[in-house]
Amino acid sequence: MNHNDHVNLLQPANLTQGGVYADFGAGSGAFTLALRELVGLDATIYAVDKDRGALGELENSHRARFDSTLNLILLPNDFSRPLDASTGSAQRIPPLDGIVMANSLHFFKDKEKILKHVCSYLKRNGLLLLVEYNVDRGNLWVPHPLTFETFSTLAPKTGFTDPRLLAKVPSGFLKEFYSAVTYRMRYGENFI
Repeated sequence: MNHNDHVNLLQPANLTQGGVYADFGAGSGAFTLALRELVGLDATIYAVDKDRGALGELENSHRARFDSTLNLILLPNDFSRPLDASTGSAQRIPPLDGIVMANSLHFFKDKEKILKHVCSYLKRNGLLLLVEYNVDRGNLWVPHPLTFETFSTLAPKTGFTDPRLLAKVPSGFLKEFYSAVTYRMRYGENFI
């Protein structure tokens, strides 16, 4: 997949310009760059990944594509744990307008726990953009993928609305990718 493919997976969410977003499991930033294209240079994006080297690649790619790293905050950390000063982060993440998780949820067996944790970073009605392989059985490299149908069952149990399927793209590796959007439920909407 190339940059346009990444943008096309996220674009149907109709993101507005500006705001505060995060890419959890950003890696070298393919989807961070796509997110930046959709929300503009005025948006703040927190790129969170345990791999400092990958974040360095992201910083260089961002600078090359957008001629700036303004409003890009790199957090070398594990997004599945609290992201605050107590875990060594110099930055505390504010309530987010949205989170991208592209090919990062499939590394966790206990997805319910991870999604509840992720939901806690979002503002009311903040969105989660998920990109995953559309299969429920993985392999050594993608240990715990989940189909859109499985995600649709799981999301409301973890504080999110029913997800909406955005796009599907064939994959030579595990059938296909899908992208989906879901929103943090408002209080009083069966929020867990």
